[in-house]
Amino acid sequence: MRGSATDSPSAPGHRHLRRAAVPLAAAALLLPFFGAAPAQSAPDAPDRLQSAFAAASTEYHVPQSVLLAVSYLQSRWDSHGGAPSVSGGYGPMHLTDARTAIATTEHFADGTEDARGDGARPALVPRATVPADSALPARLKTLPRAAELTGIPAARLRTDPAANVSGGAALLAAAQRQLGEPLSADPADWYGAVARFSGADDTATAAAYANDVYDVLRSGERRTTDAGQRVSLSAEPSLAPDTAQLARTDLRTAGDDGAECPKSVSCEWLPAAYAQFGDNDYGNHDLGDRPASQRIKYIVIHDTEGAWDGVLNLIQDPTYVSWNYTIRSTDGLIAQHVKAKDVAWHAGNWDVNARSIGIEHEGFLTDPDAWFTEAMYRSSARLVKYLSTRYGIPLDRQHVLGHDNVPGPTASSVPGMHTDPGPYWDWAHYFQLLGHPFKKTAGKRGGLVTIRPDYAANQPVYTGCETAGEPCAAHASSEVRLYSDHDVNAPLIKDIGLGKAPTADVNDLSSRVSTGQQYAVADHWGDWTAIWYLGQKAWFQNPSKHPAAVPAKGLVITPKDGLTGIPVYGRAYPEKAAYPAGVPVQSVVSLPYTIPAGQKYVVGDEMPGEYFYSVTFTPESHQVVQGKDLYYEIQYGHRVGFVRAADVTVENSAG
Repeated sequence: MRGSATDSPSAPGHRHLRRAAVPLAAAALLLPFFGAAPAQSAPDAPDRLQSAFAAASTEYHVPQSVLLAVSYLQSRWDSHGGAPSVSGGYGPMHLTDARTAIATTEHFADGTEDARGDGARPALVPRATVPADSALPARLKTLPRAAELTGIPAARLRTDPAANVSGGAALLAAAQRQLGEPLSADPADWYGAVARFSGADDTATAAAYANDVYDVLRSGERRTTDAGQRVSLSAEPSLAPDTAQLARTDLRTAGDDGAECPKSVSCEWLPAAYAQFGDNDYGNHDLGDRPASQRIKYIVIHDTEGAWDGVLNLIQDPTYVSWNYTIRSTDGLIAQHVKAKDVAWHAGNWDVNARSIGIEHEGFLTDPDAWFTEAMYRSSARLVKYLSTRYGIPLDRQHVLGHDNVPGPTASSVPGMHTDPGPYWDWAHYFQLLGHPFKKTAGKRGGLVTIRPDYAANQPVYTGCETAGEPCAAHASSEVRLYSDHDVNAPLIKDIGLGKAPTADVNDLSSRVSTGQQYAVADHWGDWTAIWYLGQKAWFQNPSKHPAAVPAKGLVITPKDGLTGIPVYGRAYPEKAAYPAGVPVQSVVSLPYTIPAGQKYVVGDEMPGEYFYSVTFTPESHQVVQGKDLYYEIQYGHRVGFVRAADVTVENSAG
């Protein structure tokens, strides 16, 4: 056992793959370019992109529907103003040019939390070494290959959506010829080429990607892109591809290595390092026996703040931290690192770590245009649905949390908590893929609202993506800004736990609510709605023609009669009497927040008071302490919090 046996404020520790990890050569292997996107000309005719798919189909003899479906899975037909994705992909076909996309500017840290988040042992300070640089894999340099095939300059392939579509068509045609297949007009004959287009080096990942493309072909899609282009793909519900072509792709066969994943995704087991080092210290996770010993309540969504190859090097360093899964941007490949029974160090709050599974997505919080691919969103959604079914985790925003929704465990830890995946993660689309879209569930008198802005149209101004205080590039966002009055010139809502004035900085969560979160309605004024938030009345614009939220109903808590206010906690630990001999009592300390009498907050779940005691490498002394005290998880601010059941009354929001 190391360190103090009681809770103490955590010293600033490692940053868990956030901005501090960027200088590592491996993590910087694929950082996106942070400069301004190319200047845009006058708006194109709204059918120009659809015409580009038709023209490329004719020129390269690739079925137009195949081109459209591949592009949809890559980018949902968006061009992102010529800016690259996290994996260096450009344009609607996501043609990769990682060398050009390597960042030349600093990334900004989103926190200094101790990822383990347990004061029972000191914060782990990582001693990760810089791994040797290596040649980029073929999946990260498809754009130069497209330039060779088409004769179109690489710069144009990066910035001209029509040229980009031609480059993708040329790559598909080349893959078809390499397989010895004819340039058929039948979409069913292109399964192998689509699998190769993914850039995957194994049959399982390539097949998962190709299956997603053919799912899009069967269902059809229609949407308006980020550039105002109207694109549609007609459904072909009876389409049956020639999957036997996969055997001729010369890709390696991945074995069944015991990874805990659904069969509908490609998944590999790449274990996190579990080892002793130094003066009887160990890392980078803890052995457990979940769900037998403790229920898994949460799934926590992260972004990596580094590229795939570098991140996988870090997870194998026992002096670093850990998480359960990583998902690759280019093709949605999933790597599992920590079994669900064990506890990864990922969320900065030991109580949440002990009850959660953490999933990292290859991406960057402060780069609006380092976009998350559709392949990654879909792969992640399939994994989360699988975990939800297996462990009984509800699919809502009270149980599927962003890292930015995890509370600080103590008052001193609040300012350093991380803020990923940030305002550019598309929660509405993600929950549509999960099969649980956010809908209106009540009339105007339901008492609650579910935050649900139009992602594409909602573009609040953020600062600090490239330079502190400077505006970030305009981009769609899942988050809505809060004010102290029904006026955009009113002060922003202040979070007293952060100890500073609120700002529009991309990492400042003081005055923001996120899609899918639910709050109790406090007031209305014209096109404005007020909610109870951080112990205050917080206002947001919510016009009926373009609502930022929809009515909802559910359970809420309010302080019991006679109490002027109640404390809010960052963890749900048991009472002192519950601890057996040999297990140090963990203090139940409140955060610097209260809920005044009369205010209401949405109930996410009932939580038993529990503490997972685990401070040794070998698990013989590990145990879960269970108390009699009950807590309610609530949506308190941008983050969740906990209140003692003994302090509150639970009631229906409408009553």
